[in-house]
Amino acid sequence: ANTAADHITVLDQALAQIPDTHRHGAPVLIRADSAGGAKAFLHHIRTLHSRGIITYFSVGYAVTEPVRRAIRALPEQVWHPALEQDGTLRESAEVAELTGMIDLAGYPDGTRVIVRRERPHPGAQLSLFDLDEGMRHQVFLTDTPYGQGSVQHLEARHRAHARVEDRIRSGKTTGFGRFPSRHFQINAVWLELALTGADLLAWTQTLLLEGDLATAEPKKLRYRLLHTAARITRGGRRLRLRISATWP
Repeated sequence: ANTAADHITVLDQALAQIPDTHRHGAPVLIRADSAGGAKAFLHHIRTLHSRGIITYFSVGYAVTEPVRRAIRALPEQVWHPALEQDGTLRESAEVAELTGMIDLAGYPDGTRVIVRRERPHPGAQLSLFDLDEGMRHQVFLTDTPYGQGSVQHLEARHRAHARVEDRIRSGKTTGFGRFPSRHFQINAVWLELALTGADLLAWTQTLLLEGDLATAEPKKLRYRLLHTAARITRGGRRLRLRISATWP
């Protein structure tokens, strides 16, 4: 229950940051890993409709024994080639729908179950089930209605959630991977500053940068951009940033 309550708090705070015209004017997709699959959290997402916020969810789901039995029972012809983010075929990966084969009592009406299987890359951590099947399986739930995208599209859309791992990795190198003190209050301030830095980097890359800098890790940004020697000068009612003409 605490996990669901925390997810609800974070979601409501995130939605509050979206300007009204966008929060109430366009569908909002809520993505999470399996920790976000709590029934209370998913029901909360559904109740937001009554406030005029059209939200849908796409959340991870544990590969339990009933899920394994359902996967084994799937006929080969229902598996479809998986897609990359650009719409091309994803090598050695397939997706299928498990809806109706797993008991989803207590979940919001219209919840669907989708599974992806693919050949594991070297070094991938596999369950005993995956080792037995020779494929890596990942399952997620979504309430996106039928007719609003193919199973392949919904799976590729959910997989884009992996960018969160990139943000966490970048955040750790920005400051919250190591704390400086034994005192909680000092570390709390450190965390706020690190999160502020992560936000500023994300918005800078989204709004101002392009090419390799738009996707660069914090370390590259430091040496290519943030450590640039420059002076801010004022004159003629203008504010100028003076950078050496020889700087690459």
